[in-house]
Amino acid sequence: MIGAKRTIPAQRQRPLTDGFALPPAWAAPLADAMTSPRTAELRAFLDGELQVGRTIYPPQSQWFQALEAFAPDDVKVVILGQDPYHGPGQAHGLSFSVPPDVRVPPSLANIYKELAADTGFTHPGHGSLTEWAAQGVLLLNSVLTVEAGKAASHQKRGWEEMTDAIIAHLAVSARPIVFLLWGAYAQRKADFISDDSPHLVLRAAHPSPLSAHNGFLGCRHFSAANAFLESTGQTPIRWQIGASLFD
Repeated sequence: MIGAKRTIPAQRQRPLTDGFALPPAWAAPLADAMTSPRTAELRAFLDGELQVGRTIYPPQSQWFQALEAFAPDDVKVVILGQDPYHGPGQAHGLSFSVPPDVRVPPSLANIYKELAADTGFTHPGHGSLTEWAAQGVLLLNSVLTVEAGKAASHQKRGWEEMTDAIIAHLAVSARPIVFLLWGAYAQRKADFISDDSPHLVLRAAHPSPLSAHNGFLGCRHFSAANAFLESTGQTPIRWQIGASLFD
């Protein structure tokens, strides 16, 4: 019809979380978790947050950064955090770690303090823990994203089920693993680790300045972890970190 208004079909917008993908070595062990209704809800939530322009830490390319360094069979130690740092430039996908040019946060400063007392560790001048990850230390947060400036803002959105699946998979490994669970939030994951498993589970208060003096400082978890690894025929972790390039 002459003069009729043409209707242009709306294009289906590609989800902003389209890059939501695990490293290949973890894809099969976590296949059920990745395709669960709860994960679909998580992706929808994250996509909605990105659509309205909210800033999420760490960047999407680093959401699964903790799993990038190794396959499940290579994990020696698990250090479980709560959720990422929510300040600009801090979070890069590894629990408690920050990029080397970012000021060391208080919780990590207490981790360094305990390391010094336990192992003779010297402060490297930065807060990047990538050298630990390269040795088989899984630096995993229970929740893998956070809104900028809003601590714990992505809790109970579905990440917990995903990280439960990671811990549950590691817990059935026949190869002994050390689980360092600091604070009540992390210690909930111990429910997935059987009492008769070959693993070592060490619990302490969280290293936050609010709680570190309630049992984290003085826990000697780092030397205990290495003693256990050596007793099971594994190479201990070199906890000392190289000096910063940004001094």
